[in-house]
Amino acid sequence: MSTMTAEEIRQALRENRGLPYGAARNAQAEALTAAAEVCGDPEVFRRALFTQIDAYEYSAERTRMVIPFARLLQEYDRDPGAFGDGDVSGLFWRFKWVSGRIVESPEIPLASVTGWLADIERRYRIAGYSERAVRQAEFYLADATGDDERAERAINGWRAADRDRMSDCHACETHTQGWFWAKKGDYAKAVEIWEPVLAGRQTCREEPHRVLARSLLPLLHLGRSDEARAHHLRGYRMARGTESLLRSIGEHIEFCALTGNEPRGLEILAEHSALLGPLADVESQMEFYGGVLVLLRRLSALGHGCDLSVPYEGAPRSVDELYGILHAQALGIAGRFDTRNGTTRTSDKLLIRIAQDPLLEALPLGVRSSALPRPTGVAAPAAASPADSAADSAAGFAALVERARQDRDRGHPAAAALWDRIAAELDGADGQDAEPLLLVDIADHRALTAARSGAAEAAGLFAEVRDRYRALGRAERAALAELRLATAAAQAAAAPEEIRALLAAALRSAESLDPAEPLRARRIALAELTSIRVESYLRTVEAAHAAGPEHDHGHAEAGGHGELADELASFVADYARALPDVVAEAEETLGRLALSRGDADEAVALLAAAATGSISAGRPWQAVDPLVLRAGVLLSLERPEEAEAAARAALEHSAEVTDPATHGVVRLTLADVLLRRAGGAGEAGDEVAREAAGHALTAAHWFDQAGLSGDGGAQARLLLARAYARDDRAADAAEVLQSTLPDLLEHGEGQAVSVREFLGGLLRELREPRPAAEQFLLAAEVAKDWEDQRPHASLAQAAADQLSVAGLEPEAVAAYERALGLHRQTGGSPVAQTRILRSLAWLGLRGALTDTAVELARSRMNEAAAVLEDALAADPGEPELRAELAQTWHQLAQVLDQRVRAQEDDEDDEGDEDDEGEKGNEDGAGSGGLALLGEAELETLRLEEVRLWDRAAGVYADLGADHLEDRFQCLSYAAWTEKELGRPEAGAARMSALVDELRALPEGAAAEWLLPNAERVTKGLLA
Repeated sequence: MSTMTAEEIRQALRENRGLPYGAARNAQAEALTAAAEVCGDPEVFRRALFTQIDAYEYSAERTRMVIPFARLLQEYDRDPGAFGDGDVSGLFWRFKWVSGRIVESPEIPLASVTGWLADIERRYRIAGYSERAVRQAEFYLADATGDDERAERAINGWRAADRDRMSDCHACETHTQGWFWAKKGDYAKAVEIWEPVLAGRQTCREEPHRVLARSLLPLLHLGRSDEARAHHLRGYRMARGTESLLRSIGEHIEFCALTGNEPRGLEILAEHSALLGPLADVESQMEFYGGVLVLLRRLSALGHGCDLSVPYEGAPRSVDELYGILHAQALGIAGRFDTRNGTTRTSDKLLIRIAQDPLLEALPLGVRSSALPRPTGVAAPAAASPADSAADSAAGFAALVERARQDRDRGHPAAAALWDRIAAELDGADGQDAEPLLLVDIADHRALTAARSGAAEAAGLFAEVRDRYRALGRAERAALAELRLATAAAQAAAAPEEIRALLAAALRSAESLDPAEPLRARRIALAELTSIRVESYLRTVEAAHAAGPEHDHGHAEAGGHGELADELASFVADYARALPDVVAEAEETLGRLALSRGDADEAVALLAAAATGSISAGRPWQAVDPLVLRAGVLLSLERPEEAEAAARAALEHSAEVTDPATHGVVRLTLADVLLRRAGGAGEAGDEVAREAAGHALTAAHWFDQAGLSGDGGAQARLLLARAYARDDRAADAAEVLQSTLPDLLEHGEGQAVSVREFLGGLLRELREPRPAAEQFLLAAEVAKDWEDQRPHASLAQAAADQLSVAGLEPEAVAAYERALGLHRQTGGSPVAQTRILRSLAWLGLRGALTDTAVELARSRMNEAAAVLEDALAADPGEPELRAELAQTWHQLAQVLDQRVRAQEDDEDDEGDEDDEGEKGNEDGAGSGGLALLGEAELETLRLEEVRLWDRAAGVYADLGADHLEDRFQCLSYAAWTEKELGRPEAGAARMSALVDELRALPEGAAAEWLLPNAERVTKGLLA
């Protein structure tokens, strides 16, 4: 670049300012500065130094700005007159940047740092600037050197000094001032100070990104974990991949490590592993490493020091290896600061940070993260012997066994965990002296566990248990084992005759129990109910086998269901009073059968009866499944209040359920019901949506615990994202949805399209047009083969809109043409066709403005108007169509006005007014390729503009107060054009009439800004 001319360097500097921040932009800025110095043009050299400093500021090399700034300051001291007012202001503005960067550079001696601070104070005072920025710089120095008294004096002086042109933006100042109190442990005050940034009232390029990260641990210390979760979801999305925000990324990793979200922290670290290694900005490197080290230490404590790896400098390193490397580097950097500052403050703070213990055992975040593998090389804790403590004494163990037997006999969900504990304790003590009955009970529990997991050996285990119970004289337990043996045989698809024989044997065993046995009736009833269910299954299988593959299996199954329903109804009648919980099982099955034949009302009643029976029998946990199913049926019947009541009852009765998947289903159902209820607007709907989000979040957590992240967990996260979106938390919704998108795409084309469309809408709201367009296009690709092409058309149009916003004109035109063709093919949506045609018109004017482009745009606008006029012929009073027609006339007038402006600009005529309500050249198109029009031709165009705006304003007037703002725009444009035609009074008359109309309106009927602007325009027309 050393042979570049001054103009070539200027052009390259302009291009550099458009590059993404990072090493490539920095390197090019450095090369351009070198070329500018050789070039010999002082002004170009100054521009290059400014560009180099700015490139460094938003990268991981920000401390390197000190040298180019020192050279720029030398240029200023050598010839201050060469610097214009803007350059002088820019120089002093960057002076405070450098003051901070010097403090962050441990190789710069403390004396030099102090000298820089004195220099900025002197220069600011001479230039007449406030000492606010000076006291800010002093605070950074005092904090770094551990002078807490001076730091507090400096921050008080900073806040007391007047704001002026050199003051940092409000958001950055608020960030640092809140951080000061957070460091002192006054978390409440810190969060209070940060509130304007967190609420979005103060923003800048790096805020609220940094404050969202800074607030995470203070919020946890304050017990405000819900807010901390939200700040992590939103804040990490904003900081992700940004070099200059490495400290914030480290804080997000630290937050994950301290809230039981180690997998999420590991994923964030993996995303930024390329930034592990030496950086020019060593303080950012140390701060980033601090957060990473908190995570690595936590992973090692959980037993993952050797079985997990992270890339580092091109090679995988185990957690423990990487911890050692980063720990040494971070402490090395801290030591350099301590040596420079004459304290141990930096090292002490780093070590305290790394040694933190978790603040929460588990804080569900809602995002999908891969579970950590089971640690290798870590022995399971040894089971305690019954003699180890008073709690595990012989008496305590006997009580544990008694409780386990009671819970087992009444079907309590906690029984399984109790038997697992008993088995573990006996294994730890060898179990040689255990009573035989206890050993059989444990064998029974293990057989049941095997059956639930579908293990092939379950039948053999039940047979052994049956025989051992019989040998001990426990016939009532043997009868139950015999029944379970028959069920296991059915699950294993044994021959029908074998299954029937086992069922008959089980019923005989139950019936042969002593009439005085309290469990005899229950054993008989369970045997009968099991036989009814299994026999129905066997009949269906045999009928299908006999009929062959061409037989209508659905018809045979429906007939079998009818017979099953009759048998179950008879069973209910026989046992309704004696065994309500067993009857409840039969009623639940009857409810499901009613659903299968489409009788939803009967299903609702049967499921309610099943739940009531379980609750009255003292088994509320058994009511959960029918209540959940009932809630879903009621929702399908559009009875949301009853559905909510059923779902809440299910949640209430699930308190003793131990199965995480069941908890997930209950929460998911309630979240679904609530979110549908929250569809309306208003504060009540917002509150319902927030509750729905809480249940969906908990559901996702339970499904993760059950190993169902890709199934129920994905659906829970989809509901969570929808609830967040309903609560205006688009960033949170997008983060959650993107984390589980691969799972959701596996659940059919319909959901794939719906989810991608939802995500595209969220990204559009977040002003991320390229990724939004990508989602819409991917959804359109799936929908392109559907019989109904309307979704395909809408998705293509949505993609085109975002491609246009992203500045990808050729791609946008192609997508619009695709959508237009589809809309025409389906014969629908004249409004959509109109908007596409108008968008195509404007896209054609984005390049050089030519007569051909103007005529094509006019043609597109006229075509759009024709589409609407055809639609209005069939429905003349349709308000939306009329409003779109008015808007089309308005935009056509703007196209013509742009043509007029282009020629006027070429001729250096009086420029356009740019105040609100006055005309302006919307796209700023150039005039190359335009024929020179005569005064008469220009007047003809202006008159056409006025007619179009008048027509549009007339339609808006007919449409009423909702379109007052649109009407004001049209009348204002027409009025200024009248003035250009030499008829200002005509324009003023238009606006005066509108002013009179606005004054006569009731208070609140029009926007507050409308009347004063209309008055101002009226006055300006006559000036």
